[in-house]
Amino acid sequence: MKHYSPTDYVNWLEEYKVRQKAGLEARKIVASFSKRFFSEHVPCNGFSDIENLEGPEIFFEDELVCILNMEGRKALTWKYYAKKILYYLRQQKILNNLKAFLQQPDDYESYLEGAIYIDQYCNPLSDISLKDIQAQIDSIVELVCKTLRGINSRHPSLAFKAGESSMIMEIELQSQVLDAMNYVLYDQLKFKGNRMDYYNALNLYMHQVLIRRTGIPISMSLLYLTIARQLGVPLEPVNFPSHFLLRWCQGAEGATLDIFDYIYIDAFGKGKQLTVKECEYLIGQHVTAALYGVVNVKKVLQRMVGNLLSLGKREGIDQSYQLLRDSLDLYLAMYPDQVQLLLLQARLYFHLGIWPEKVLDILQHIQTLDPGQHGAVGYLVQHTLEHIERKKEEVGVEVKLRSHEKHRDVCYSIGLIMKHKRYGYNCVIYGWDPTCMMGHEWIRNMNVHSLPHGHHQPFYNVLVEDGSCRYAAQEMPLKGVIGSSLDKRCCRNVRFNKNVHVPLYQQKTWNIMWSLKKSRTPMSDAISQSLLAPTTSRTQSWKFDTQRIWSLSMKQYRTFTVRRKRMWSKVWSGTLDLCCCCYLPREQVPEEDVSTDPSGLTPPGKPLDQ
Repeated sequence: MKHYSPTDYVNWLEEYKVRQKAGLEARKIVASFSKRFFSEHVPCNGFSDIENLEGPEIFFEDELVCILNMEGRKALTWKYYAKKILYYLRQQKILNNLKAFLQQPDDYESYLEGAIYIDQYCNPLSDISLKDIQAQIDSIVELVCKTLRGINSRHPSLAFKAGESSMIMEIELQSQVLDAMNYVLYDQLKFKGNRMDYYNALNLYMHQVLIRRTGIPISMSLLYLTIARQLGVPLEPVNFPSHFLLRWCQGAEGATLDIFDYIYIDAFGKGKQLTVKECEYLIGQHVTAALYGVVNVKKVLQRMVGNLLSLGKREGIDQSYQLLRDSLDLYLAMYPDQVQLLLLQARLYFHLGIWPEKVLDILQHIQTLDPGQHGAVGYLVQHTLEHIERKKEEVGVEVKLRSHEKHRDVCYSIGLIMKHKRYGYNCVIYGWDPTCMMGHEWIRNMNVHSLPHGHHQPFYNVLVEDGSCRYAAQEMPLKGVIGSSLDKRCCRNVRFNKNVHVPLYQQKTWNIMWSLKKSRTPMSDAISQSLLAPTTSRTQSWKFDTQRIWSLSMKQYRTFTVRRKRMWSKVWSGTLDLCCCCYLPREQVPEEDVSTDPSGLTPPGKPLDQ
């Protein structure tokens, strides 16, 4: 409802139909992604179907959010690709908005808006908007006004309406505003510079600065600058080396000013006011007068993105370098002809093994801008073309044999019924890999590194009882064999029943048969046949079986119940193997019951190599 205005007339029936159609289209595309890109990274042209969608984009995004918010661990594959699509859609929209913002004239000084575009691009799945951030800043401004009212009840800043402001020219009145700001921000709200965790990307995101109440000099300065301007104090940003500052003019308006006519404010240092000498002492070096000058919005955003770029290069080798990729996109959106950054982007995509076609386009653009880079460009072009040729050759189906020496760590064969140790779902194995074949991003998102053996262990493609397909590790998720390989007799009328797959006609009779056998209760051949035979008189047999059980003494009943539990504990631990047809221990089954089935399927107990 937040996308509708209370004053607008909306035909809700038509709106519902459009929303329903967009939802179905979204689910169709997510399902197609799951089929096309399950074993590879989504190519750069893989999102072309999404860009050609008809209808409001907000409905499509809303359906993707609904998929991400599905309960529990359901539809993990859909969630994985819904997240990728939503990430892409929002980033493209934000990047277009940022490019339009950068086309504004130089006197357009909305520093906060530009900083929020950077925040949104690096966190596209978070609900971040200029309206919400501005509302939080307005609440801080109200606190400053309350404090200012105690200092000077007739201060002109108190007359400013929300969203409106004008500059105050008297130095004394400006000083009162800054004093009130310093008290509210640093003493009352406890904002401070993050010296303990300085190199953290969260210090650059404005929504995180407001939540955590800490940041680095540039983010703290932008917050301080925004509040001061709303209260009529004309502070200006200074791109000071190693430490971003604000300057406050002390000279007369219209007069010729130099760097000594300003006081410099360190928002990172609790609003401390510095002279020129103190600024040099702050960074430990002498700087030229040009570095004390004011900078425009584009230069401020360039410095913010440059900080993110430096932090992105610090990421570990096992990461997806998402921060580095995002910061490169932002920097090249502002300065598209930066040869070194274009070369870095091409090397990054080449290193990750993604988007080879885009790598070639970037390299061609670099060669046009700077022919002197032909050495590095030629090397990357050659290896990228080889990568593309290898992918074209890898179209055949790979035949893997469990009997091969390099696959000796694969413990389970195709067709085995398994139970997930952590999540408890039942599943059947339909494929396996000697190690995890998914990309670094999938491994990181699924937290595979938390497993004792990580991704260096066999992984299995499993069909879960709810109809979904999942990719599970051998060591942690899969718990002992439950039953044996499926064959034709078991597949006729099979459904999952608690922990094992049981033919329908045996589900009620198996426990009785096993209990009577283990308790050594006399049982005639007629009773045995009536228990096992899948006939139309099954209901009458079940009634008879119930009477038979209740005719046993309580002592006998407790005895075979305990023995049955012991038997199942052996099944879970893998020390007891049951026949999937009659559910008796394998060694007690006649030889003809485990012979090759006429259907050609693998007989129970024999591994299936594939």
